[in-house]
Amino acid sequence: MTASASVWAARLLLRHLLPAHCALCGMAAQEALCAECADQFFSSAAHPPRCPRCANPLPPATQPASAAPAASTPQVASSPHATQPARPGFAPPAGGVLCGACQANMPAFDATVVAADYAAPVDQLVLQLKFAQRLALAPLMAALLRDAVLRRQDFTLPALLCPVPLGPQRLAQRGYNQALEIARPLAHALGVALHPRLLARTRETAAQSSIAPEQRRQNIAHAFALDDPALVAGRHIGVVDDVMTSGQTLNALAEELKHCGAARVSNLVFARTPPH
Repeated sequence: MTASASVWAARLLLRHLLPAHCALCGMAAQEALCAECADQFFSSAAHPPRCPRCANPLPPATQPASAAPAASTPQVASSPHATQPARPGFAPPAGGVLCGACQANMPAFDATVVAADYAAPVDQLVLQLKFAQRLALAPLMAALLRDAVLRRQDFTLPALLCPVPLGPQRLAQRGYNQALEIARPLAHALGVALHPRLLARTRETAAQSSIAPEQRRQNIAHAFALDDPALVAGRHIGVVDDVMTSGQTLNALAEELKHCGAARVSNLVFARTPPH
């Protein structure tokens, strides 16, 4: 038996002895997520059309008509959940439909892609990664986010990715940045360069989830700085995070990137908190 055949046989035996379980429902599965949960929570049919700018669901009256099927386009690295190819060039969203909030107060970022709503049971993936040190969930979340990128036929890949930074105190307490843990496998899967320290927090801020919505913009104002403006000048920058709620943190980051010359800023976020 060759060495490669021995490794393959060992992996089959290990899978038989230690079967995988779905990270959401706990049932035995060949992958980290069973097919039923993938279809129920992460397929394009699981969610209504979203605003291409902020990723909030669009009201039925404003949803764009179905677009014509896209022509064959280049593929990026394979993924067990991928269903459609990525498109290398940017086209405006179908019908150019933005939600009312973005039309009334246009954010600094240009696009947002999310894998799912931040709601039960999907929220448990975020909470376990963020607070229970289950770092093994990060590649799964990155793969699901990558699939969401592939489904966005109007989306162009950024020139580089960077994570939303943590402050030094919170990073020391947690021991890792969950956004960076997602960004690493996501960048690899998309074939996009990752710059982990492109952005930094210039001061500690209270967790956005711990303060009132009307205070979040002030809480995060002037809290970020760019390490090397030459890296972003005239380029499309992708910002990776685990959860987007009000969008104020991502908006502040986009403002800083645009101020330093970025041509376009897109958010790649695992989960979006539905509007109340």
